[in-house]
Amino acid sequence: MTITTTRTIGSVTVSAIGLGGMPMSIEGRPDRERSIATIHAALDEGVTFIDTADAYHLHADEVGHNEELIAEALRSYGGDTSDVLVATKSGHLRPGDGSWTLDGRPEYLKEAAKASAKRLGVDAIGLHQFHRPDPDVAYADSVGALVELLDEGVIRMAGVSNADPDQIRQANDLLGGRLVSVQNQFSPAFRSSEPELDLCTELGIAFLPWSPLGGIAKAAELAGSLEPFAEVARDHDVTPQQVTLAWLLAKSPVVVPIPGSSRPETARASAAAASLTLTPDEVARLDATQPPSGD
Repeated sequence: MTITTTRTIGSVTVSAIGLGGMPMSIEGRPDRERSIATIHAALDEGVTFIDTADAYHLHADEVGHNEELIAEALRSYGGDTSDVLVATKSGHLRPGDGSWTLDGRPEYLKEAAKASAKRLGVDAIGLHQFHRPDPDVAYADSVGALVELLDEGVIRMAGVSNADPDQIRQANDLLGGRLVSVQNQFSPAFRSSEPELDLCTELGIAFLPWSPLGGIAKAAELAGSLEPFAEVARDHDVTPQQVTLAWLLAKSPVVVPIPGSSRPETARASAAAASLTLTPDEVARLDATQPPSGD
């Protein structure tokens, strides 16, 4: 079933549910053929928003692995991909030992963005996001790099990730009201970003939940405090994961979930959730569930 529901990121209309590319490039990643098939399956279902980052890779010598994968999938797709928005990020690094490090220096962020544009094969990145605040660099300095990248035409739209409400307001001010998205972790099992979601709704900024399905597939959790997600799923003859995505869409018109996938069938299932409509009572019931971790 092709996605017909849309949302807006900045000036661009995108599918209500996107595709997160990270699982295709980090630990446990599938082979290249299956990853390409996964992206093609999402495109077949009408997905027009794909999220990646230069840090989505395993080894130190393959920075941008996921960006190159997505670029290859778009080139090899048989249909029109001109309306697909690809969002990437910089500010995180993976030295190759399994760790994630930070670099929020403006000079690094600007060079990283230009390298991402080359890997994606574009003249300007559709949406570029500062990946995560670096405690060793003033936040204003890091966001300043986004301002310069916008003004220079290296990127078309700017966003931030893993930001708190003060940082969101600061970024939007520094960008002169041009902040179009915030990408924070949010799921039934992790709701600490509710204030950020509320602020994005107030400001009309797209909120992109990363790891939106986090915890929902764990049987122990579904048998406990998150059991209502499974119960609503049974009522609609769908999966708890699809109910989760529909619940996120119902929380605010600015929400665009980006579930990660590494198999064509899961990409299709996530896209199908855009057509699932929950009743106000169901949404309220799911809102009232308590995350197992106490978030």
